[in-house]
Amino acid sequence: MSTTTLFDAYDLSGVPLKNRAVMAPMTRARAPGYVPTDDTVRYYRQRSGAGLIVTEGTPISREGNGFVDCPGLWNDEQVTAWRKVTDAVHDLGGVIFTQIWHVGRMSHTSLQENGAAPVSSTNRPAAGCSAFGYATDGNPAFVAASTPRGLGTDEVPRVVADFARAATNAVAAGFDGVEIHSANGYLVEQFINGAVNDRTDAYGGDTVEHRARFALDVVDACIAAIGAAKVGIRLSPFGRLHDLGDFEGEEETFLYLARELGKRNIAYVHIMDQASRGAPAMPDGFLARFRAAYGGTLILAGGLDLAKANAMIAGGLIDLAAFGAPYIANPDLVDRYRHGWPVAKADQATYYGGDARGYTDYPFYGATNAV
Repeated sequence: MSTTTLFDAYDLSGVPLKNRAVMAPMTRARAPGYVPTDDTVRYYRQRSGAGLIVTEGTPISREGNGFVDCPGLWNDEQVTAWRKVTDAVHDLGGVIFTQIWHVGRMSHTSLQENGAAPVSSTNRPAAGCSAFGYATDGNPAFVAASTPRGLGTDEVPRVVADFARAATNAVAAGFDGVEIHSANGYLVEQFINGAVNDRTDAYGGDTVEHRARFALDVVDACIAAIGAAKVGIRLSPFGRLHDLGDFEGEEETFLYLARELGKRNIAYVHIMDQASRGAPAMPDGFLARFRAAYGGTLILAGGLDLAKANAMIAGGLIDLAAFGAPYIANPDLVDRYRHGWPVAKADQATYYGGDARGYTDYPFYGATNAV
């Protein structure tokens, strides 16, 4: 076991990180018109003490959106606004990737152009699941996810191209790279998960290779657009968010993805362990088997604290440790961990939407106001 800790530097595909703490992507829904604001700039600037920031999920297109007021990356106005964020983080020595996102069936017709049905790998809706769209009175609200339309085989390349275009826009906006959101039951995982994917074409759920094809097509398109060193991906093996189910060959599918991603020499794989959110735990030894199959930089998120993170880093199981909710209420989280200062808890009532309250007003330790 090494003596490496969360506070040690790390080389991420040639980009130096000042520590091994990652601010995990978290939807905050505070970008009216899908454009980052001055508060967005302040929010990420405050948290630039993280070794790596991964932004909130950033829709690649209007079609890919499933949340009111999430900042996107499909037009020039958004690119210009994001540039203010990346400049602010870089000015403080931070590194920032953006998570590029297509929610698939986890959307609502009120968010789609002309009220169209969301698209997915399937025509089946996500039972009992909600999108943050517009209620019948026109106000933002959690509403039942709409019944999707399964993408035609000939349409898949268009969506893959939307991911690549968003990656190109991200680099134009000054991001150090992108994280392809392939977790938590959104579009990419709607292809990966054999219980959801009922297709019978080359992207179908019947074989490991077919289930993985869409994800790898997206990765390859983003690599072609911006280079492998700027491309990461988030996966949630054995996750059950948003009406995902068990399927035969689940571990084999994720280990196949691990091997294929390793061949591509991408920046990192970011595993989301959903056990902390009520899903069944990943099988014993799975993370070690994934690491052995992949071989590149591995990030883990989900239920970590300093002790768990340090143990996994020192043991060589992961390279970087990601923290979500702790970063909401603790913009100086690394310093709090380093000095043993108290870690504040976030107010869940202000997670989504609203104003600066619960967003940029959490103080640094010992300060009366956030900077």
